[in-house]
Amino acid sequence: MAVKTFKGGAHPPERKERSSSIATERLLDVTQVVIPVNQHFGAPLQVLVKVGDQVKRGQKIADAEGRMTVPVHASIAGLVKKIEPRTQSNNTDGPCIVIEASLESNPEDSTEFLPPLDPFACSKEEALARVRAAGIVGMGGAGFPTHVKLAPSKPISVVIANGAECEPFLTIDERTMVERPEDVVEGVAITMKIVNAPEGVIAVEENKAHAVPLLEKAIASSPRTRAGMKIRVELLKTKYPQGGEKMLITAITGKEVPSGGLPMDVGCVVQNIGTLCAMVEAFREGKPLIERGLTVTGGACKKPANLIAPIGTLVADILTKGYAVADDEALRRVIYGGPMMGVAVPSYQIPVQKNTSGVLLMNEEEAKYYDEETCIRCGRCMRACSCRLSPALLAAAVEAGDYKDAEKIGLLDCIECGTCSFVCPAHRQLVQRFRVGKQILRAMKQKEAQNAR
Repeated sequence: MAVKTFKGGAHPPERKERSSSIATERLLDVTQVVIPVNQHFGAPLQVLVKVGDQVKRGQKIADAEGRMTVPVHASIAGLVKKIEPRTQSNNTDGPCIVIEASLESNPEDSTEFLPPLDPFACSKEEALARVRAAGIVGMGGAGFPTHVKLAPSKPISVVIANGAECEPFLTIDERTMVERPEDVVEGVAITMKIVNAPEGVIAVEENKAHAVPLLEKAIASSPRTRAGMKIRVELLKTKYPQGGEKMLITAITGKEVPSGGLPMDVGCVVQNIGTLCAMVEAFREGKPLIERGLTVTGGACKKPANLIAPIGTLVADILTKGYAVADDEALRRVIYGGPMMGVAVPSYQIPVQKNTSGVLLMNEEEAKYYDEETCIRCGRCMRACSCRLSPALLAAAVEAGDYKDAEKIGLLDCIECGTCSFVCPAHRQLVQRFRVGKQILRAMKQKEAQNAR
């Protein structure tokens, strides 16, 4: 099988060996969850419950009108104890619904799922409505509403299942492909049906090549492929950020998403492995997105784990119950997500969200911090940038406060993958500058638009 890739990128230490062979375990004894109200890219939601309400597992507890909204559901049955601001995985305080489990409740009376729906027999509108009603968002990190992604305004020629999982440490997508290959294939088929795509591709990095035979077997035995659907597996070079949407499209199709464009502009839809499995459950069982898989690992983790946890589970509870075990003496940093694009958080008292792919407990060697030095104009950041930008020039424009010039250079095209910072011999915190620069530029544009009205 030919190995495909893209230009640029880097090769950070993979550090996946500690958890890649550990089977996924489901948390069954969660007694309290803290569910953030807003877990998606889009408009904020309104809370639909109040303190003292008894809620069922799967019951909708927050929603709003509008295309860019996705409802949130109770991940356990129980009593709403509090509705208050709590620190979330992006280090900002946001409204959260605290639910305490009702241990005495009858499981048959404590669940409120949607009725099953055949995605291959229903209309496109019904399928999109189900995806939204189930609260499904992109589970790879961005949290973009899936029902919006599956309603493109342009024809789609290929659906790509993103099994690259290029972030170091993380292995939950790998375990999902190994343990649930049939659901991955079914999720691709459902997506192809909704967007009317003639072809589906499951993209897997070389370091997960052992999953390829399992996926190919699932494809061969799938009633969808037997009925004529075309789905195949493509092997990718192990390189960061191979799992980036634009990089993945280039590697698989040879096409390049234009500046300011979207995957649909080149006839593609990209779906995360976890998102595909969540879609299968939403149609087959009527199950909303109330739990997700994640990896807990790192040099300060004595017992790494791949887990399926209810949305809103505090990492402190995962560690207290022994599903994963921290080495508190060695711990230097806690990261939500991967080390390249994840966010450092101040404590374990932060809930798992729909887009939480992992929690890293880093030791001193992994969390080592370097003082910034002066840019030496070596050009390594330019050679490594997978978006073909000039990070050094971008940083100079942002530092000078020339955000219009930064926009011309390509500030808004930066995907914040962190490759430039990783390869920089001067240890420049380039991505942080670009994140702040984007926020300022967007605020400027918004103000200009308001003044123009």
